[in-house]
Amino acid sequence: MSHILHRAANAVMPVAVAGRGIELFDRDGKSYIDASGGAAVSCLGHGHPDVIAALHKQLDTIAYAHTGFFTTEVAERLADRLVEDAPDGLDHVYLVSGGSEAVEAALKMARQYVVEKGEPKRRHIIARKQSYHGNTLGALATGGNEWRRAQFRPLLIETHHIDACYAYRLREDGESDADYAARSARQLEDKILELGADEVIAFVAETVVGATAGAVPPVGDYFKRIREICDRYGVLLILDEVMCGMGRTGTLHACEQDGVAPDLMTIAKGLGGGYQPVGAVLVSAQIFEAFSKGSGFFQHGHTYMGHPMAAAAGLAVQDIIRRDGLLDNVVAMGECLNRRLVERFGNHHHVGDIRGRGLFRGIELVRDRSTKEPFDPKLKLHALIKREAMGRGLMVYPMGGTIDGVQGDHVLLAPPFIVDETQIATIVERLGDAIDAALEGLPGNLTR
Repeated sequence: MSHILHRAANAVMPVAVAGRGIELFDRDGKSYIDASGGAAVSCLGHGHPDVIAALHKQLDTIAYAHTGFFTTEVAERLADRLVEDAPDGLDHVYLVSGGSEAVEAALKMARQYVVEKGEPKRRHIIARKQSYHGNTLGALATGGNEWRRAQFRPLLIETHHIDACYAYRLREDGESDADYAARSARQLEDKILELGADEVIAFVAETVVGATAGAVPPVGDYFKRIREICDRYGVLLILDEVMCGMGRTGTLHACEQDGVAPDLMTIAKGLGGGYQPVGAVLVSAQIFEAFSKGSGFFQHGHTYMGHPMAAAAGLAVQDIIRRDGLLDNVVAMGECLNRRLVERFGNHHHVGDIRGRGLFRGIELVRDRSTKEPFDPKLKLHALIKREAMGRGLMVYPMGGTIDGVQGDHVLLAPPFIVDETQIATIVERLGDAIDAALEGLPGNLTR
């Protein structure tokens, strides 16, 4: 009997004992291709010798120093690297232990910034439906997934949500990318005006929506319009790139492909590649200067922020991505993965959409392709797909509630940046077999 409270209380979990390249191994000797990077984390795969060497070196130097007393060379070097590669205007870094912590910190920074500016009336946060920003209470309140929020709603701060830029479900027939982007972005302006233009702090969005909707990219000039609206009303733009950032979409930051820079950006997951828990908030010069010239501090902190071992992992991972030109591989293998998915599922009766960027891809399952009708949530198709995939030695990231937190099923793929064409072919083959087996196993042959 396990004394761990697992995510599923009664789960009997396989025990992972080793990892090499894009594979994990359990104690029975079975291998699993990690086609989701865990949760889009393992960008370099498992057991990379250069990251392990960097961690040994750091452990021999210093393992921990509380940031209330010291900084460390490795944390300073990681911050220098992140600022060097950051979108324009982001010139400071706040190091934390993961994505939820990064989002909590960004929300507090945004609120303190408007107070330091003398605008304490600003109190509203706007985000998007079917977003995910973390599981701490502030991040959960900001996220727009109703299933995750429901039982905790009495504990959540008030936030406001507009539709995501979700073309497969929300674009009207015959509507161009440009027209849909304009209509979708206009919802933000309407919501700001509804709440009061002088009372909104920030708009929070995943550049490419991750876990809750399955690699949904923006269309057209959506984010350029969002940036203009935020600037027009003095609203901060917070981009959450915890899952889609740090090279996952083919550029180091996903927003590079949209031609925008945020005021605050949250990163984690691929920052340290799973070798240590690490995240960060990238902070604009205007926000830093408000703190520096105002109260002189940011009223927030965590025990393990700026942890030297975490910083060493993050720096090593980023060095390897640059040294080995892995972003080029993300682009090339991303195109290969998309092509293979289209070949396998493009005419599949129950795959409605194939989407994403780089090595961040999703497929949405539907009962009826012509009407986009989803499967009955009670069937838990996503869970069946995960079980069938694991049985075939494949780790993918399926989830339900794709459409509204209740209805819809999708599968998210986020293989390591080191993946090759042969491995991608195997991933798609095993995924196709797993999906077909899950559909065949539905009660009453409901797929026909």
